[in-house]
Amino acid sequence: MYKRVIRELKGKSLIEDLSDYTVVDIETTGMNWNFCNILEISSLKVRNKEVVEEFSELINQHEPIPYFIRNLTGITDEMVYNAPELKEVLIKFREFLKDDIIVGHNVNFDVNFLYDNFINVLNEPLTNNIVDTLRISRKLLPELEHHKLDNLIEYYDIKARDKHRALNDCILTNEVYIDMCKMVYEKYDKWDNFKKKFRI
Repeated sequence: MYKRVIRELKGKSLIEDLSDYTVVDIETTGMNWNFCNILEISSLKVRNKEVVEEFSELINQHEPIPYFIRNLTGITDEMVYNAPELKEVLIKFREFLKDDIIVGHNVNFDVNFLYDNFINVLNEPLTNNIVDTLRISRKLLPELEHHKLDNLIEYYDIKARDKHRALNDCILTNEVYIDMCKMVYEKYDKWDNFKKKFRI
């Protein structure tokens, strides 16, 4: 039986062309935040559309990493054996993120995991607003059959990834976001014209 989680203080989902933001991606031991753990947290701090700082930490979650996750990410038990504890990484991540708007692909997945762990470990919520490139892509590129990050990487002719690692996914998501923002102006002239396609 899954526990229903109400995240009352979770930030808002925005549709914006930002110059300053932080890209966030995590790797986990599975898809369900009730039972699975965060394995890796990575971020890119972006200022004036340029990456100015990186954050990336593996986490020792004191359980064997499932085979599927090892195969997907390339992260092994040996790699996390001497990695820091979750609380230490969350404190560092919170300091890196500060009040920035979070940009990510299917970022609700990442933020839900982070929100719950912020509550459980740090006794405080993650309240940063978010911009989801998945949400933008569904309206901007309706002709695409699928809107996974790999589909957008292929569409924008960005170098394909070898493994699902959080920092690499941040880099690719940032490139996709910048390309999509440019395309919005090409297709709609003004960002506000594009925003009319959403219920904000």
